[in-house]
Amino acid sequence: MKLAIGSDHAGYELKETVKEYLGEQGVDFKDFGTYSADSCDYPDFGQIVAEAVASGEYPLGILICGTGIGMSMVANKVPGVRAALCGDTFSAHSSREHNHANLLVLGARVVGAGLALDIVKTWLTASPLGDRHARRVEKIAAVERKYGRE
Repeated sequence: MKLAIGSDHAGYELKETVKEYLGEQGVDFKDFGTYSADSCDYPDFGQIVAEAVASGEYPLGILICGTGIGMSMVANKVPGVRAALCGDTFSAHSSREHNHANLLVLGARVVGAGLALDIVKTWLTASPLGDRHARRVEKIAAVERKYGRE
């Protein structure tokens, strides 16, 4: 598994905790920044991680900001990205199985480290389902194509 990860300043500390967990699990990942808790702009890091996922170089990604909302908004502007903001394990599991989410977004000021790691573990171990779920994900892609975002 190859994964891209990034955060803004509000998500930096949680990102470091998630990176430690990923390393313990033997997950191959690249940190796209930020590299400190100094104030920065979340769209910069959200875009670069989303583009890495959309390109296929990194099949999965994780973004973290204060609430997760801003990162979700920017990541979902990149065609081919299906970013899911998850604050619980059920949503994390469902986002992978039903929506084929390829980018997990966490809100560091919303979930604590323990829950965040449970969400990451759940998200990484779930797999996209086919049949009706694949058909629905294709309909999402059709919306992107309709608006010239392929």
